Amino acid sequence: MFTVIGEALVDVVWRPGAAEPVELVGGSPANVALGLARLGDPAGLITQYGPDEHGARIVARLGAAGVALDRSDAGAARTATATARVGADGAAAYEFDLAWAPKDLTPYPGSVAVHAGSLATLAPGDAVLAGMLAGVRGSTVVSYDPNVRPTLHGPVEHARDQVARFVALAHLVKASADDLAWLYPGEPVEAVAARWLAAGPSLVVVTLGADGGYLATAGYQLRCAAPPVDVVDTVGAGDACMSALLDGLYRAGALTLDALPALPADTARQVLHRALTAAAITCGRAGADPPTAAELAARLAG
Repeated sequence: MFTVIGEALVDVVWRPGAAEPVELVGGSPANVALGLARLGDPAGLITQYGPDEHGARIVARLGAAGVALDRSDAGAARTATATARVGADGAAAYEFDLAWAPKDLTPYPGSVAVHAGSLATLAPGDAVLAGMLAGVRGSTVVSYDPNVRPTLHGPVEHARDQVARFVALAHLVKASADDLAWLYPGEPVEAVAARWLAAGPSLVVVTLGADGGYLATAGYQLRCAAPPVDVVDTVGAGDACMSALLDGLYRAGALTLDALPALPADTARQVLHRALTAAAITCGRAGADPPTAAELAARLAG
């Protein structure tokens, strides 16, 4: 079982030239849980949603994929939304209407990893999340994706402190080049990764958009090219990458506290290439629509 913690919401997506938006179930952690389930992994999401139509859509979509759901606060008044405006290049800018205030967080029994990040690190729920991760990181792999949203995570000085706090609790960190550009403008990816590794993680991955991905451990660094794709939009691409990273490491026998620090470079390259391929598949279709195991295998075979 994989435990994923954080927001599930409805993306209200405006595309160039469209007269009306399209509503899609999203939220970075929800997308990661969906991606894991589609790759054949048991996954449970600890989240919040309200007793409304949007909440029912979340239950239906994730439930259909086999994702277990645990509402961390059954008293949520409404389901969160994110308005996404997609530009001509397929990139999306977001505006959010949400709150994150869990009273208690407990991983699913038997979890091989606990993944958190994105808006789950916002106050007031950040303290509850940090306390839970601190309690499990000695026995379970913790992964973290900052998935920074400047309108919610700012001011940048506060965001840097929050990111550093959760990086230190994680064994695996995945971020995007856009995250780093906002948090640490002008600083090379390699320098940020080295600082994060020194804080505690065993593995840092940075997605570089059309330039592929960068992976670093204490012993080596490597880069992988991005698979070719005709981009429809980038919604959920980073989350598909995160799901495939976790799945790939698990299938390689590397998602343990002992194995992750000793990850061989050739295995790391294969896992990163596979994760970038999952992201490319997602970029090639509308919305957060991560691939199934069969789709990913077919693309890798082709």
